This record gives sequence, C-alpha cells and structure tokens, in this order.
Amino acid sequence: MKVVVVESSRVMARGVASLLAQRGHETAIFTDSVEALAFVRADENVDAVLTGLETSPLDGFETCWALRLLANAGRPLHVIAMSSLAHARSLSEVLDAGADDFISKPLVAEELHARLRAAERMTRLQRALWHQAQRDLLSGLLNRRAFFTRMAGWNEDPCDEGSIGLILADLDHFKRLNDCHGHDCGDEAIRRVGSLFDAYARAHAGAAARFGGEEFILALPGCDAGAIQSAAESLRRSIATISFMSSSGVPITLTGSFGITALQRGETVETAIKRADDALYEAKHHGRNRVRVKSVGDEERVAPRMTAAS
Repeated sequence: MKVVVVESSRVMARGVASLLAQRGHETAIFTDSVEALAFVRADENVDAVLTGLETSPLDGFETCWALRLLANAGRPLHVIAMSSLAHARSLSEVLDAGADDFISKPLVAEELHARLRAAERMTRLQRALWHQAQRDLLSGLLNRRAFFTRMAGWNEDPCDEGSIGLILADLDHFKRLNDCHGHDCGDEAIRRVGSLFDAYARAHAGAAARFGGEEFILALPGCDAGAIQSAAESLRRSIATISFMSSSGVPITLTGSFGITALQRGETVETAIKRADDALYEAKHHGRNRVRVKSVGDEERVAPRMTAAS
C-alpha cells in the first residue's frame, strides 16, 4: 500500500515509516498537514493516511475532515487517526470528523499492521466498486456521471485559477457503420477510440469519458486555446489512422468530428459543454472530419489544420 504519515514530530513520523517499510509499504511523511493534503490530493495512488491529532496548520480533526471529502468525491482512501489521548471523547470526535479507524500512541507494530491489512481489504473493495460505478463497460472510459463529478471537483478547486479545455468528439457515419457491418463493428470502433482518448487523458492529466453512444469528451485542465486545438487535431488524426476488419472481411476506417471550447472560471460545466456541442454541430455541418472552435463571445470559426511539423 501507499501510505502517507502526518505527524508533528519528525522523529515519530520516521518511526512509523520504519514500521511500515518492514511490511513493504511505500510511505511519504509530512510534518505539515496542509502539504500532506496537497500530496494526497495530487496522488490518487495513496491508499491510506495515518495522521496524528496534534498536527498543524490543520489539526488532526480538520485533516480527517478534508481527507473524508476527498474520499467522498470518489476515491478509495482509508484514514487512521493516531493519538496518545485515547479517551472516548477523542475517539468519537475523530470518527465523526471522518476517520475510518483510530490507533493509540505509542504504536504497537502488530496492531498497526493488522489495521493496515483491514484498510487494504477495504480499499481494494472500494476501488473495485468505484471502478464499476464510474466506468463505461465498452470503452473503459469514465461514464457521464463520473465525468461531471470529476469536472465539479476541478471547477471548485480554489487553488486552480486556469481554464479547462473541453473537447467533444463524435464518430462520423456511426449509424451507417452499425447498419452495414453490424454492432460488433460499432463496438470495436468504440473500444479503439476509447483507448485513444484514455491514453491522451492519462498522458496529459486530463479526464476522458464516453458521453453518448458514439460521442466522447475530454477535459484538459490548464490548457490555453492553442493547446486545446492541438490536442483535438492530434486525436482527429489518430482516429483517421484506425483500421480493422469487419466479420465479413471488409476493411473499416473511421473519422471523427470535433467541437472544442474552454470552461472559464465561474461558468457552469453544462454551459461550456453546450458551447462545445454547438461547435461540434458546425463541424458536422461543414463536412465532418474536422475541428471547430467556439469561445465565449466569439463567432465560430474553422480551426486551421495542423501541419505535419506541428
């Protein structure tokens, strides 16, 4: 497991990390609770947090509450509070604040390892359940609901003042593909394009979802207009390189139309997606297999084609 230790005493934190390392756990230690929260927020591979109650700038109760908000937003995270004040009031208050478990200091190695084994079972189950609830089974991308949840978290983050690039894409002539070659071909097209969007989202710290039947959406935080357009053109060209055989031996190729915009600070996700959808309609109307841009207050315009060098 990847475990974060938050403890005001660096000596104590190193002692806890040493106990964890004995059982092969990967650890990161912090004496500053705000820095610890930023680390956990940025690294979704963190499975558990061990936090003292006597931390600063946020005390342990506030830290547990902030961690619980992260967990409630859709990521498996087990929070264990540590304190030498093991009386009933501390225990009830820290559990009410969002901790999953409580352990008394000084830590006993076997008790700590037993509690982490329980945490591992819980996070493994939570991860499986969250994956099933958030993923589209065919493409492997986020489903529509999970995408909106992810966007809400980004849009409400007070530390992020930049815009979020939105790319809405639709496969061209998809109904004809299903009608002429069967739904197996359509399913394969969804899987191939889904893989492209997933790879791009992972490489650029974004979020990709299957938004409708043959419609995909990609969000890229911190992207300016040029970067959004470049990303859309890259994906458009990649879709055009997809080729596979139908069950009857007919070669299948694909193209996609794209509408792009940027979600500005203060506007709703739905408003920005509607703008991207308008741009996508223009791309379809003007011949498909192209990118259209629509910005706040701007007239639609055809995005210039990227050169081979770009």
